Amino acid sequence: MTNGSTRDRILDALEQLLLATGSAQVTLDAVAAEAGVSKGGLLYHFPSKDALLLGLVSRLGERADKQLDDAVSAGSSITEFYLQSPDAAAEADLQVYRSLLAALHSVDGQNHALRDAVIAVLRGWDEHLQNEIEDPVLAEIVRLAGDGIYFGAMLGMPPPDPELHRRVVERLAQSGDR
Repeated sequence: MTNGSTRDRILDALEQLLLATGSAQVTLDAVAAEAGVSKGGLLYHFPSKDALLLGLVSRLGERADKQLDDAVSAGSSITEFYLQSPDAAAEADLQVYRSLLAALHSVDGQNHALRDAVIAVLRGWDEHLQNEIEDPVLAEIVRLAGDGIYFGAMLGMPPPDPELHRRVVERLAQSGDR
C-alpha cells in the first residue's frame, strides 16, 4: 500500500478490496472503512463508485506512464521496456501490477465508461510501441509477447529462462531497428 495522500489511501483500499472480492462486492462504505476514512471523506475525493473506479484506472495510467518514462530516461527502448522481465522486488512494478489487476477486476461489462478507460490505458501502451516500431506486425508481436510476460508474472507463473528471455528481447529489438 502507498503511504501517501488520503486519495491514494482510498485507491489503495479499493485495490485491496477488488483483488480480494471483485467489483460486485465493493461498496463505498467498505472502501472508506478499509482506507480508515469517513464515508464523507471518501465522497469528498470520489463522489460516486464510478468516480472511484475511474480514479483507479487513471492512477494506473499515471503509474504506467511514469514507469515507462523512467525506463526510457535510463536508456531503455520502449520495446526493451515492454518485454522486460518483471522485477517482483521493485515497488513501482508491484504498484502497476496491483493497479492493473484491480482495474481488470473492476471491469464487469456493466460500466462501459470504466471498460473504455481501461482499454484506453492499454491502447496507450500499444501506441508507444507503434510509434517506436515501424513494422505494425512486429509491434503487435512485441505487444503480445510483453502482455504474456506481464500477465504471467501477475498470475505467479514461472518467469522465462533469463538467457532465453534476453535473446528474445534482443532479437525483437534488432528486428525493430531494420
